[in-house]
Amino acid sequence: MRQLIINADDFGFTPGVNRAIVEAHTRGVVTSSTLMANGPAFAEAANLARTAPRLSIGCHVVLIDGDPVLPAERIPTLTARNSATPHFRDGLKAFAARALTGRINPEEVEAEACAQIRKIQSTGISISHIDTHKHTHLFPAVLRPLLKAASGCGVRAVRNPFGPRLPFESTQLLARPNLWTRFLEVRVLRQFAGKFRDAVAKEGFSTPDGTLGIEVTGALDDTLFRAIAQSIPEGTWEFVCHPGYNDADLQGAKTRLRESRQTELQVLTSPHARKMLSDQGIALISYHDLNSSS
Repeated sequence: MRQLIINADDFGFTPGVNRAIVEAHTRGVVTSSTLMANGPAFAEAANLARTAPRLSIGCHVVLIDGDPVLPAERIPTLTARNSATPHFRDGLKAFAARALTGRINPEEVEAEACAQIRKIQSTGISISHIDTHKHTHLFPAVLRPLLKAASGCGVRAVRNPFGPRLPFESTQLLARPNLWTRFLEVRVLRQFAGKFRDAVAKEGFSTPDGTLGIEVTGALDDTLFRAIAQSIPEGTWEFVCHPGYNDADLQGAKTRLRESRQTELQVLTSPHARKMLSDQGIALISYHDLNSSS
């Protein structure tokens, strides 16, 4: 049996991203989304979530490239010093280096993650799962306090950020050399997969067998979507996507994903997408379904 959760990240980022995620759910194949508690369009996203009761909503915990929910002085290893406005101090590469060398305080990660989860819960949303911006929870130094925060808030499911060894046919990599760098980076990070599985099992969390789509972030089109659909292994998997409208708000936002978000929206709402998955014998589920079956 093959089951697939299609999760749209960055709910709450901009109004155009919010609108696209809801459309990708109501008119397309998106089944879940993760909400940014510190997103500029958070309040609008929380209101929109109530109009889509079948869309399972998780917390997209942000620890880099954004602003914290807690005061900066409470989380000094995560935030920049001598700044007029509090913001997280690192991009992904610097964050990874500090996470791997013990320079991030796990108690601060737990506190900030808890604050973000609680902020979403305060709107009345029942959080189905957690993941992290740029998949920072693949590092053990982040994963452990993140699971502790989620458990304390009553959340018991988490994204498995590690995918299959070959997420699609090798011919797609040969045809698109620009995907090689991303593919090799993801392969290197697989060294943490065993520790992830052990930690999740120890804490009793539900998680899919792995994640698809990370390698093609920013490059997804109909051809790659089809290639991934045709390569999904047995089990329950999550496909990560980033639909959005490339409008003035997105143009002014800090992100490398602009035109690609609108392309993804077209892919996810295409009449062929659902049929393609059905033809492959893949059942669409949400994190709500994953939780109820655990």
